[in-house]
Amino acid sequence: MTSPARALIAEDEPLLRQALEQALARAWPGLEIVASVGDGLSAVRQALELQPDVLFFDIRMPGLSGLEAAAELADAWPHAQEGGPPFPALVLVTAYDQYAVQAFEAQAVDYLLKPVQAQRLQTTVARLQRLLAQRASSRNAAAPQDLERTLAQLRQLLQAPSTPAALPRLTVIQAGAGAHIDLVPVDEVLCFEAADKYVRVLTAEREYLIRTPLKELCDQLDPEVFWQIHRSTLVRASAIRAALRDESGRLQLQLRGRTERLPVSRLYAHRFKAM
Repeated sequence: MTSPARALIAEDEPLLRQALEQALARAWPGLEIVASVGDGLSAVRQALELQPDVLFFDIRMPGLSGLEAAAELADAWPHAQEGGPPFPALVLVTAYDQYAVQAFEAQAVDYLLKPVQAQRLQTTVARLQRLLAQRASSRNAAAPQDLERTLAQLRQLLQAPSTPAALPRLTVIQAGAGAHIDLVPVDEVLCFEAADKYVRVLTAEREYLIRTPLKELCDQLDPEVFWQIHRSTLVRASAIRAALRDESGRLQLQLRGRTERLPVSRLYAHRFKAM
């Protein structure tokens, strides 16, 4: 007998979370909601512990957005080659946003608009049921491909500009400390690394702190010059000296002019397959 499908809901607004639970109970009576949380960090933690079949992630949540939480989860998900389960089917939930919806459709990611409409939810449920049936019949043979497909979708969504208008390229970083402002040429920067409320700007000689969010920096930097290697890290591609694997098989980078090693998330490891 097939086990019932299991789902996790992450939505920061309690009333909307409850409404989605009730709508799912009507549209998919056999679905078991194993957890219902209100922030991205809890979503990642609970999903790793409970390993559900389906994720319903709100796009805007405190701590981590739905996309960031999905990427974090994909990075930490057990390897299928080591007996891990298939990565959960992902459904993104969002208030209507023309550009977000266009991005989801372009990457073939399933989504629901808030407030959730019964007919649209029924379509999503039918699609999920077909996918889970296919996975069950293949006995997880496609699990690695499923994860790679999800990683590719998340990469494209996370790299999409937050607004349709292209922002001008950054040439100088303004790093302030009290009444003093350092003007750091972007050509000297080796790495941007998010840390709490700040972003660390690393050059070969110094470190600066700025408050500009990493996502905003991404939109203003040439993606061929600065590669994203982690949710919190951008590196100058020409500054990469070596890619190394640690004892667990995870990739780390060494940069010219710096001593620290920078971890590469599974989401961006495809850049270094040839290495």
